[in-house]
Amino acid sequence: MNNKLSNVKQEVQKVLRGKDECIDIILCSLLARGHILLEDIPGVGKTTLAVALSRAMSLDYKRMQFTPDVLPSDILGFSLLDQQTGDFIYRPGAIFTNLFLADEINRTSPKTQSALLEVMEEGCVSVDGTTRLLDKPFFVIATQNPVGASGTQKLPDSQLDRFFVRLSLGYPDHHSAIEILQGKSSQSMDDVAAVLDKEDILAMQTLTDQVYVKDDIAEYIVTLIEKTRECEYLSQGISPRGSIALMRMAKAHAFYMDRDFVTPEDIHAVFHYTCNHRLIMNTKAKAAGLNCDKILDMIFTSVPLPKLSLS
Repeated sequence: MNNKLSNVKQEVQKVLRGKDECIDIILCSLLARGHILLEDIPGVGKTTLAVALSRAMSLDYKRMQFTPDVLPSDILGFSLLDQQTGDFIYRPGAIFTNLFLADEINRTSPKTQSALLEVMEEGCVSVDGTTRLLDKPFFVIATQNPVGASGTQKLPDSQLDRFFVRLSLGYPDHHSAIEILQGKSSQSMDDVAAVLDKEDILAMQTLTDQVYVKDDIAEYIVTLIEKTRECEYLSQGISPRGSIALMRMAKAHAFYMDRDFVTPEDIHAVFHYTCNHRLIMNTKAKAAGLNCDKILDMIFTSVPLPKLSLS
């Protein structure tokens, strides 16, 4: 594992125990310049995770609680008339930060949710005909309660597709739950030290872009993606944006594991996290009792591993 990122993981583990795989995937997503959707019940550490990441990587951090009365201008900013000069002065919104936590994003209106589409895709904000770039690095970590929970609205497909990964922290295991009750599981947030800065992150993102992908690995990725579009249990497969996200996540995982080339194992490590929220099951899948993860497993078994990548 990359030493610098290993240090980040150790700092986050000071306040969040038993979630090693989730931390790994989130760090890979940050390397790939991707945004993260955490779907889980309240009280499992989603906000703690975001705050710990911002501290360990020296990132500016802002959190917004999404409620039905939140407006797009609260996120993006607005122009205010200066009574003395008669000019409009732009007041930046909460999105102008490095790490933006959109808490309970599926409790706000579709109009407010759509305010994030441009900024997540382009890294900029357009207000009153003026486009403003955000500082880099920039990440969105959004949390949502399980679909169907009281007061929630389903995120549109266009919004889901802009998240590189979707994952769930889940409940702690039995041993970790006992440590939580005994106060042994975590330290104070003040104990989380900054082990990276913004320049370090940008440099690692550049190195991630340079990770080598052989032709047969690229073909393997495309074949997996095409299988989702042909699957009898899916009414919608993965888009080209999703295939790009999968390749970038695979490159990030390779860099995270201290390699400069992608292997099939890198694809396997990130495939479910990158793809499961981009699929739409049909009635045949529901009648068969399948979920997206089971369908992705079926696709895996139907596609042979690229032979040249194993040499």
